[in-house]
Amino acid sequence: MPAIKLAVQYASKALQLPTKKQFRHWAKVALRVDTEVTIRIVDEAEGRELNKAYRGKDYATNVLTFPLTEVPHLMGDIIICAPIVVTEALTQNKSLEAHYAHLTVHGILHLHGYDHEIEAQAELMESLETAILAKLGYANPYLITEDAT
Repeated sequence: MPAIKLAVQYASKALQLPTKKQFRHWAKVALRVDTEVTIRIVDEAEGRELNKAYRGKDYATNVLTFPLTEVPHLMGDIIICAPIVVTEALTQNKSLEAHYAHLTVHGILHLHGYDHEIEAQAELMESLETAILAKLGYANPYLITEDAT
């Protein structure tokens, strides 16, 4: 199993944030190679600022991934915007924990070079996310149900 070196930065005032142990578990299951990653949990202002600076989009998004290098091992940063995660989980009738797990796996797959800009790539990435989340005990994140899981 690939090794992970993980730092978690809590820069959000949100309640009910996952623990470092949870993030480590979710990320480790998604890893394909040794990885060094920082996961930073932010509030909407910082999320919006980063999305605008790096993607030219003037709003906060749920997750941003910044791959840094692949040598000598995979390195990068994952930014998760807590208020967006909470809103999406409520809107999509998902548990907060399951949504954080999904976005962590999503960010790790981006570090590994997966993308969802082209439909075929999106289908591959979604199928990998669904399989990894099933292994973690979570439902398919792309199915919206009437009751939170």
